[in-house]
Formats: sequence, structure tokens, C-alpha cells
Amino acid sequence: MKRSDFSFVLPRERIARFPSQARPDSRLMVVDRQSGKVAHSSFSKLEEWLNPTDFLVINNSRVVPVRLFGTIGGKKVELLLVRRREDGNAEAYVRPGKACVPGTRIVFEDGITADCTGVGERGRRLLVFHAPWEAILATGFAPLPPYIKRTREEAREFRDFDLDRYQTVYARNPGSIAAPTAGLHFSRTMMDRIRQSHGVEEITLDVGAATFQPVEVDRLEDHRMGRESIEMPRTTMERILERRKNGKLVAVGTTTVRSLETWARLDPVRERFESEIFIFPGFKFRMVDRLVTNFHLPESSLFMLVCAFAGRELMLEAYRGAVEAEYRFFSYGDAMLIL
Repeated sequence: MKRSDFSFVLPRERIARFPSQARPDSRLMVVDRQSGKVAHSSFSKLEEWLNPTDFLVINNSRVVPVRLFGTIGGKKVELLLVRRREDGNAEAYVRPGKACVPGTRIVFEDGITADCTGVGERGRRLLVFHAPWEAILATGFAPLPPYIKRTREEAREFRDFDLDRYQTVYARNPGSIAAPTAGLHFSRTMMDRIRQSHGVEEITLDVGAATFQPVEVDRLEDHRMGRESIEMPRTTMERILERRKNGKLVAVGTTTVRSLETWARLDPVRERFESEIFIFPGFKFRMVDRLVTNFHLPESSLFMLVCAFAGRELMLEAYRGAVEAEYRFFSYGDAMLIL
């Protein structure tokens, strides 16, 4: 298949720059894979679309504030820290990249500095910071995707707001550089209610650059996903398998899908593992029965995953309908439930 097979027209005004006033106030498009029918609802009514025996699996990874603002020679630069390396270096995407060459020094707020020591894969800069990691993150901002387009001034104004709302209410394990955004729609009250009525199982996938890595090749078969770390306690695995005997598994988010489908293919099974699985049409799902997800970028691996789950033509039609019905797209946007 070709990357262009997953293209669609998305007006810029459909991209949400801020979330709904309350988390469950987001709209919910419900798509039935079997009938092809599409319904429109509210996320607060999610349970009404589930069977009593259905249960949710969520990704409880916590986003760390890895977006930094600094200057090089007095000129503004923006960084996304991708990972901390064992040798003491950090890997980061820097914009503009041409300003950050080996030998340059970046100056951040509160007097923190970092030196660029090299260029890594996919244009990442290798940095040595002259401050403890905790102090670096204390100056950081929520790593909002660039399409939300916060200016530096807006990022400062809404820093506390974004650090709260670009985080699921059930986030527990720090390690992600992007939020598992399908979970942003749950309030604590709603999640507590679903735990009682349907049941919830938790896994951890630390969202890394692989999740939002663009598909740059024409043939999907040539695309290679990066690796992301996953933790699934054996007791959780056992409960999931037991629940699936009588109910359907509702995966919350594409990171949860990738975790579950990777686990289903492990031999031998282990609690900590890595995933570089790329899911696109033709993929055979072994664990996921239903999916809660956001509306994704054209030609992205995330959109390809939902097309694999629900069918490309059905998803393209649903997305066109979402644009016409003025649904809000991407991380701070509305949600979809695929049955």
C-alpha cells in the first residue's frame, strides 16, 4: 500500500488548539465496523455504547515536561528532549536545527546551559546539560505537538494549564514525551465509574518518538517504526485473558493497541518488552476488540492503524464526515469509538 492512500483534506480550523472545557465534554463519533453506521454522541456517554461485560485497557504512562525554550547566541531555539542516554548525553530535536551545531551552547532559563556535542539519527542533537535532570525538567513545558502552535509567550501563559490537561487523570509512571491522547477525555469521576461498572486494566507504554515519527516512504512495507518500552505485569495479562472469555477488550488509544498486539506475539511472554510493530491494513488483530481513539493526522502511522482496525474506506468516509460536522482533530480534539 502507498502512503498517499491515507491522505485526506483537513482544514486548519479543524485542529484543536485547546481542549474542551471539561474532559468528558468532548464529542464522540461512534463507528460500527460491521454495519458501517456512524452515530454522534458525547464522550460522557461512552458507557452507553459498551456491553456490560466489556472492559477497558489503558496506558498509564505519565508525560514529562520535555519541551524547553532557550537561546543560542541570543537567537531563540526550541527543544524536545527525546531521551536521556546512559552516557550522560540527552537526545533532542531542536528547531531551528541549523542553529544547533556541535560546539554551540544553549542557554535556558534559570541559568541552565547545555552544549551540543554531535548530531544523531534523524537529525537529533546530542546534548550535555550542566544541571541535574530534575532541575532541567522543572523549567520544562508540556510537549505539545507542533500543530497546536503555541507561541513561546502562549506556552508560558498556559504552562500550568497544559501540564494538567496534556496528561491523563490516571497517569502514574513517568516516561512519555507525548500523551496517550485518547485517555485525555476521561475525568476522575468518569474513570472511577467505569472501573466499577466495566472494569479497567492498566499497562505502560512510554510514548517516544516512534509514535509520532512520520511515514516518509511511499511503500508502507518499507516503513520502520522506532522502539518503545512496554511494561505489563503478569497478573494484568492473566486478568485480561480471563476477561476476554466473556467480554470484549476496549483499547484506549493506539499506544495501548500496539502494546497489546505486541504482547500477543511474544514468545516467550515476558513482563517488560519493546515494540516496533507497525500496524497498517492487512494486519491481523489478536487482542483488541474495540477502540477508543482521537482523530489523527493524514498519512500518519496512527491513522493507518485505525484504518487497519476498521477498514480504510470506512475510516476515510468517517473522517470526511467528521470534517463536515466540525469535529475537533488531534491531541486536544474530539474522540472516536470503533465498535
